[in-house]
Amino acid sequence: MNYRIAVDSSCNLLRFPGVDFASVPLKIVTDKKEYVDDEKLDCALMLEELAAYKGRSGTACPNVGEWLEAFGQGERVFALAITSSLSGCYNACVQAKEVYEQTYPGRRVSCLDSLSAGPELVLIMEKLRELIGLGLDFEEIDRRIREYMKHTHLMFMLESVDNLAKNGRISPLAAKTVGVLGIRIMGRASDEGTLEQLHKCRGQAKALQAIVREMEVHGYAGGKLRIAHCFNDSGAKELQNMIKGSWPQTDSSIMPFTGLCTFYGEKGCIMAAFEDGEA
Repeated sequence: MNYRIAVDSSCNLLRFPGVDFASVPLKIVTDKKEYVDDEKLDCALMLEELAAYKGRSGTACPNVGEWLEAFGQGERVFALAITSSLSGCYNACVQAKEVYEQTYPGRRVSCLDSLSAGPELVLIMEKLRELIGLGLDFEEIDRRIREYMKHTHLMFMLESVDNLAKNGRISPLAAKTVGVLGIRIMGRASDEGTLEQLHKCRGQAKALQAIVREMEVHGYAGGKLRIAHCFNDSGAKELQNMIKGSWPQTDSSIMPFTGLCTFYGEKGCIMAAFEDGEA
């Protein structure tokens, strides 16, 4: 049986070895230019151009045809999307599933709403790859991955929320104080898949400490940790070292943002995805 994993580009990974894989690019759009979130995108240049651009900017999710292309010739497909509370990506994926299964009777697609973004999708992808490698059938993998997703979580730190405010993801009032006097927003992806602000912190060090505290509150006990960042490798490594100070054997890695997370997270953003103690 041929298994395939298709994931939109909010996961920050455009390649995923060890399994048949496809990345489905989102787009960042202005009235003058479209940035496709693929391997050709220069995120630093995009940020520079968007900072100088005074018009509207936003994002566009993959359409049904792009999801169908990503499904390829997979007989069993697991399709994972950014939280449906922030994007129409998941809805397009579900529509593509219906077309695909009607076109190819006998093939199956499982559409998974991550209720998150960034490195939490990476944890789910890694678990899918592990389950596929065990030789389990489609229904069992689907059951196990949905159970696993109940035990993964995402914390984040933001230095700027301008683009989130401009696109209605958070209120303009909440955006005004961020970046002033070094204020950072520390929050999490809620159980409903929304961005939930937990703390306003003065400076990066306090924001990272808040992330570690909240990870413990939400059940972290040394499980897998995946950190992603927007041009803030030093901050990501500082967070990793703080966590390893308490859990030296933690399986952790750091990755840079690709386009979609760069656009919404902006420079300095850090995301930390982790398994709780019941994963």
